[in-house]
Amino acid sequence: MTYTAPTREIQFILDHIVGLDQVRETERFADATADVVEAILQEAGKLSTEVLAPLNRVGDLEPATLENGVVRCSTGFDKGYEAIAEGGWVGMAADAEFGGMALPMTVATAVNDMLSGSCLSLSLNPLMSMGQIEALEHHASDHLKSVYLPKLISGEWNGTMNLTEPQAGSDVGALASKAVDNGDGTYAITGQKIFISWADNDFTANTCHLVLARLPDGAKGTKGISLFMVPKYIPDEDGNPGKANSLRVVSLEHKMGLHGSPTAVMEYDGATGWIVGEEHAGMKAMFTMMNNARLGVGVQGVGIAEAAYQHALAYANERKQGRSPIENGTGTIIDHADVRRMLATMKAQTFAARSIALYCAVSIDMATATGSADWQARAALLTPIAKAFGTDVGIDVANLGVQVHGGMGFIEETGAAQFGRDVRVTAIYEGTNGIQAMDLVARKMMDGGEAAFRLLEDVQKYSEKARSQFPELTESVWSAAESLRETTEWLVAQDDLADRFAGAVPYLRAFALVLGGFAHLNAASVEGGDGARTRLAQFFVKRLLPEHAALLQHVREGASDLYAITPEDLAL
Repeated sequence: MTYTAPTREIQFILDHIVGLDQVRETERFADATADVVEAILQEAGKLSTEVLAPLNRVGDLEPATLENGVVRCSTGFDKGYEAIAEGGWVGMAADAEFGGMALPMTVATAVNDMLSGSCLSLSLNPLMSMGQIEALEHHASDHLKSVYLPKLISGEWNGTMNLTEPQAGSDVGALASKAVDNGDGTYAITGQKIFISWADNDFTANTCHLVLARLPDGAKGTKGISLFMVPKYIPDEDGNPGKANSLRVVSLEHKMGLHGSPTAVMEYDGATGWIVGEEHAGMKAMFTMMNNARLGVGVQGVGIAEAAYQHALAYANERKQGRSPIENGTGTIIDHADVRRMLATMKAQTFAARSIALYCAVSIDMATATGSADWQARAALLTPIAKAFGTDVGIDVANLGVQVHGGMGFIEETGAAQFGRDVRVTAIYEGTNGIQAMDLVARKMMDGGEAAFRLLEDVQKYSEKARSQFPELTESVWSAAESLRETTEWLVAQDDLADRFAGAVPYLRAFALVLGGFAHLNAASVEGGDGARTRLAQFFVKRLLPEHAALLQHVREGASDLYAITPEDLAL
């Protein structure tokens, strides 16, 4: 497989599209100078291209296995992880007090984009640790912070999150895991969890599980859940791994993809744990981890889209098939209109999704640095869009990559199919994309749509700056934003959430397409005229953005005709 970290593309978006400069102008992130960020991107790009990318196929062909209770990881993953840890990449955004780099989330997101594109299975390990670090920073006691954060940030230990149970998937409140106070500051955790990514490995000294469980006096539902730190090995007085805890990996799942990432069923049998945060406030602490993890998953989709595109482009430039339909063509299949269309779609959608993800990260950083309610609202609004659109684009682009390869795409040896198998789960975990869309039209619209209206106002205002250069493109983007604003007004006027939920997925997609059109228009404006970015912007705005109109029509149909279709109507 051929993968080259897209450092120039990411640098362009940071500098010209999403406004990283405003982040570094804050006191909180003043150290993230242009030179520092450029150096970080170059080093992370080198790690991704030279060290991690060669492991991607290995992880697929040599899956993680469970042998006598011990997880054996794919060949070379230990060295790859060692390179990640030694480079300090696990603690990019972590507090400097415990050894982190204290970099903006935007920079960490850019790096995670490249790590994901090079080897998604392995990069999922540090991503889980990053989320756990953030949760501990915000909610753990000083003692827990002092014991766990230095080890997690250095990469000596890795972290996981344990939410899902066989009977409690998206409905987390239905969990059955129990916690009993031992009377000595610890709790006995009992229960079974499923779908636990990187629940164990053979290269870190300890695996630290954040586990949701219910105390005896915990109310039913999510309000009665508490969060606990439950390590594989209980730290001794010196903070080093001590005796084994009462937990085990029951089995590893046989998955469609991500074979190099061990996904386990975990069993806790009176395991020793420490509460994180307040009793019965576990979901608040866990959501600290999950919200930014959703952005992380969004860029997993972007990373795979990039890798699948590069793979398909390389094949299209080499594969000769039939006579060239254009004069002075290359003689390869890239001359054919449909192949050109697919490649342009892949590149244009990847740029749009990456821009949205990085702008979401900038919004998170600005909210962190300034405490501004407006930035907090914008970050919250963009998070489900970045997660769902980024992963949908990853799936769409990987699928097109197989098609570009033709029959060879269906043959595993070419590697094109692996991208599709690996990325498919990203639309499911960390909250399915349907749930992201429901969150967007419900919780994120509790302000009456004000955050959405402010964002669309900015899109229209800044689009006007490009009107003299690109009147036709500007009009298309401005009009699309106006249509979206009108549909948002209709949406927030619906008191019955069923009417909102019925069109939630197309609404999110339409919103993302408008933001993508805006990003492409800005790129063309920066380029200043005729060039590759301008031509790609024209392709996106003229050929892909118009989809928003049909999507918004879908939104405004409400739920009546959908629920008029009965279960009997759907029966075979």
